Amino acid sequence: MEQHIEDYLDYLGLERGLAENTLESYGRDLRQFSRFVSSNCTKPWEALDRGQILLYLDSLKRQGKSTATVSRSLASIRSFFRFLTREGALPTNPAALLNTPKAEKRLPRVLSPIEVETLLGRPTLSSPVGLRDRAMFEVLYATGIRVSELISLQLTDANLAAGFVKCKGKGGKERMVPLGTVAINAVERYLSTGRPLLVRSREVRSLFVNYHGRQMTRQGFWKLLKKHVRGTGIEANISPHTLRHSFATHLLENGADLRAVQEMLGHADISTTQIYTHVTRARLREIYDKAHPRA
Repeated sequence: MEQHIEDYLDYLGLERGLAENTLESYGRDLRQFSRFVSSNCTKPWEALDRGQILLYLDSLKRQGKSTATVSRSLASIRSFFRFLTREGALPTNPAALLNTPKAEKRLPRVLSPIEVETLLGRPTLSSPVGLRDRAMFEVLYATGIRVSELISLQLTDANLAAGFVKCKGKGGKERMVPLGTVAINAVERYLSTGRPLLVRSREVRSLFVNYHGRQMTRQGFWKLLKKHVRGTGIEANISPHTLRHSFATHLLENGADLRAVQEMLGHADISTTQIYTHVTRARLREIYDKAHPRA
């Protein structure tokens, strides 16, 4: 099965052009499934049926994996076997008729405007690293782009004069996202007095760099975000995606068009964006309950 997994990942990367993070996710799911089959199934993998796949999914549930994780694993397995049947390696897809577990409806954590101001104002402007952190936070909240898109930005992707950034989303799809005045000013300060001290004499195309002048990594951004969150005193589990959620929610709360928010977030399906309409309704309910004398 291992060789077929590698062939499948090559197909996803070369022919379908999926992003590296997506390929890693598929590979992780399928290799974990392969290990389970090797350890727990007496049949050769070519003879697997839906029963063995159900046993694997049940083992994930017993490990405490979320419904979203189980659903993603099933989607990876189903797509993998579909590829094998199309290539003639298997006669039928044993996962084809398996139903995806019903997703848990969990609303994303959203910061209030005051919490956003507190977090974005945390990085000091007296050091190159502080200028960088402030610029990264401002761009993330101003655009709602993913952290993977943020750290992949090149110098040429930021058109500060026009007030846009160009980013490459899932599947390599490019989009232009507006950049507000505050974010533009933060990036300009970083480019003029912060970034030159970080890159020194190196020629680096990445917009945001680490202390050593190399491209910022996802792990590096996570660490600096956690550091600044601790300094704010905000008692919440905040991730880079929290600013993305806050961006979308605050736009909709202030009357933005759902289709425009979908375009800025880079969602292929508007149903993905509609989760934020539930968030805004929940916040309206919370405000009503606190403010109305007969609530």
